[in-house]
Amino acid sequence: MGEYLRSACPCLDHLWQRIFSDKKSAPGGGGGGEGGGEGAAPTPPSPPPLQENVTGSSSIYTAMWPFEARHEDELSFQEGDLFSVLRRSGDWWTARKIDKNGRVLDTGIVPNNYLARAESLKMQPWFFGTMNRFQAQSHLLAPGNQEGSFLIRQSEKDNVGYVLSVRSSSRVRHFKIHQTDEGDFHVEHNHHFASLSHLVQHYSTNSLNNSGLLGNPCKRKKPNTPDLNHFTVDEWELPKEDFTLEKELGSGYFADVYQGRWKNHINVAIKILKSDSELNYREFQREVQILKSLRHRHLISLFAVCTASPPFYIITELMEKGSLLHFLRSPEGQLQDVVSLIDMGAQVADGMCYLEEKNSIHRDLAARNVLVGGDYICKVADFGLARVIKEPFYITEDKKIPFKWSAPEAISHGKFSIKSDVWSFGVLLFEIITYGGVPYPALSTQEVFQVVSKGYRMPQPIKCPDFLYQIMLKCWSAKPDDRPSFKALRVQLDSSSYELD
Repeated sequence: MGEYLRSACPCLDHLWQRIFSDKKSAPGGGGGGEGGGEGAAPTPPSPPPLQENVTGSSSIYTAMWPFEARHEDELSFQEGDLFSVLRRSGDWWTARKIDKNGRVLDTGIVPNNYLARAESLKMQPWFFGTMNRFQAQSHLLAPGNQEGSFLIRQSEKDNVGYVLSVRSSSRVRHFKIHQTDEGDFHVEHNHHFASLSHLVQHYSTNSLNNSGLLGNPCKRKKPNTPDLNHFTVDEWELPKEDFTLEKELGSGYFADVYQGRWKNHINVAIKILKSDSELNYREFQREVQILKSLRHRHLISLFAVCTASPPFYIITELMEKGSLLHFLRSPEGQLQDVVSLIDMGAQVADGMCYLEEKNSIHRDLAARNVLVGGDYICKVADFGLARVIKEPFYITEDKKIPFKWSAPEAISHGKFSIKSDVWSFGVLLFEIITYGGVPYPALSTQEVFQVVSKGYRMPQPIKCPDFLYQIMLKCWSAKPDDRPSFKALRVQLDSSSYELD
């Protein structure tokens, strides 16, 4: 094992020697010690406590990106710095920063998504971990990557495994990497390799499916931290003075949304409630605490709230491309192919599947409440908050009820459930496949409830695949129990035959 670690990570050779030689040495043994005679070199003084050495049992990690501390308990570090992890707690770990000889330089809290095991596949410059095709395309088409730039990723979809993504002119091609029962890897059936590294080496000098050679590994984008800092994981009430407003992103019935910054460190979205007169403060705080515990790659992250004085602030992560509805109607959205659109639906289903598992409901699932990031990742937003804020969408006598997205039982009896969210998801799929089209375009909001209650369903949109329209119809089953679960919807969308990945 030691030889493998040395060959995989030669930059850590001094550390490997230190660890493995320490294991082999007997206590107090070795030349130059007390038993070395008069001519022996004097024993060097003991180092201060800060310079203690890590033990051979420690797992060694390396920093993949630089990080600037935002709290006195956190550590700043540079790309390539080494760490020995002491305690793993959620997204923030306690670790020792060490030098290549294993001496401890400092101890503090670090974001775990900035680190990779020193001997792991993650150390390879071309391996990008779990990633969907949109994220791969965003990375490879970013400035600094040329023809032939590539990465290998683990597909998010079940039973796909590794995928080789390669930049070819202004597009990205995706090749599934098959793995045999014996552990060999191959893209082409006549070329098998013992490891992914050997596969990369081969196609760096030999053409892949007549599409050219692999060039340089894709340049990496620094990941976002899951919180403002480790302290805000539990302490989510922050002073307004920590935030600066920069530009307005949108305005709604109950809130205005701004792009802002926290302590000039992190870009955030700031939702400013227009009125808190209807808020039950304790209920609001209780709901926020629940929402803070909901963490998923396809749910918007709630960072903090500011409720010391009105107007109240809700702080979330910033999604660069705005709402899914706005994106679909934009020139960039209009260029997305059917495969890309289906994948967006699958991402939303994945986030809603998580809410389903947590026995939580959304109540207003629509393209306007899904946000799109710079790498085309889709995240469900505003889940749970509408009930607490008492948004007029949910007051039956108010004309602002979103009839076109609401299940019949939600409109007629106010019965909201995960199954009413499934109905709304079917309408969201209609929005996606029509590039932001308006549901029931020929009907008024009041007419929609009347005709839907009598059995009417929207016809199949132009260019909508048959299987996708069948999914939409199942979502619109009259009886809630006849509608599929979000888990089943995610599987169906993921396993569509339109793309291997």
